[in-house]
Amino acid sequence: MRDVISRRKMIALCAAAGGAALVPLGTPVRAGSAPVLEWTGVSLGSVSTIRLAHPDRRIGQKLLRRAVAEARRLEAIFSLYRDDTALSELNRSGVLVAPPTELVQLLSLCDDIWHLTEGAFDPTVQPIWRCYADHFADAHANPEGPSRQKLAEALDLVGWSGVSVSRDRIALARRGMGLTLNGIAQGYITDRVVDLLRQEGISSSLVDMGEIRTLGQHPDGRTWQAAVEAETPQHLTLDLVDKAVATTGADGFRFNADGRCNHLFNPATGRCAGPAVSLTVVAPTAAAADALSTAFAFMDHARARRVLERAPDTQLHVNAG
Repeated sequence: MRDVISRRKMIALCAAAGGAALVPLGTPVRAGSAPVLEWTGVSLGSVSTIRLAHPDRRIGQKLLRRAVAEARRLEAIFSLYRDDTALSELNRSGVLVAPPTELVQLLSLCDDIWHLTEGAFDPTVQPIWRCYADHFADAHANPEGPSRQKLAEALDLVGWSGVSVSRDRIALARRGMGLTLNGIAQGYITDRVVDLLRQEGISSSLVDMGEIRTLGQHPDGRTWQAAVEAETPQHLTLDLVDKAVATTGADGFRFNADGRCNHLFNPATGRCAGPAVSLTVVAPTAAAADALSTAFAFMDHARARRVLERAPDTQLHVNAG
């Protein structure tokens, strides 16, 4: 089983109130406004989309190609799908000399969010993933999950304090440790693409590289909107202007039929989030929204409130759980 999950899309993108579909590729939204150009593909295992407004179709398409190339370059650093990435090499050998600048930056951001969330966000849970994946690879696996002994062995390899990061070297303290950036890399790549577009003068864009971030308003003057697809009594639609949004749900990947064993691992216990958990976070950056939406899955109300008090302009919406 591969070490990278592909979360079910929890967010449907909308362009206007009432859930109207986004304007199709290259179709002007109204007289005098720039056409919206679109790219759709796959990034880090998720269906991805970039939409931007530019008055010159040729230049706009060139910017789309540059943005996609940047996302591909970063994926070649962070992905666990591939054996030739910097992250895969770090997990194999336990040390990475002269690491890519972007990996150092992202791990530094992980450190910030680890402290902010009091350890609830911890990229060192990869051994727990391996423990569950190995267990359920057996056709006759106990549907309750790995044994206490196996889980304890995996937990011995978990702990952010065992990661050393500098510009020149990244090292894992114990053999068998491993990192997963599934809870933040998609958001980080989204942010990098948005930064590239902003630097090129784009003032209206929606980027979804597994997590969503908007730049400015929709070119017709309305807000970009995101509608959360969750089984809740009340439909949630979010207005987004220069904001990011991420949703984490326990049903993104299930090891067993009832979903009690899923891809959301508590780094303190090794146990999974409840099968009904579904959370949406709105934040200034996609990386923050991505990581916090994972961390909140393991927090009670009081702990979540403490985090939100220290995270400006951040909102938490509980879809289910």
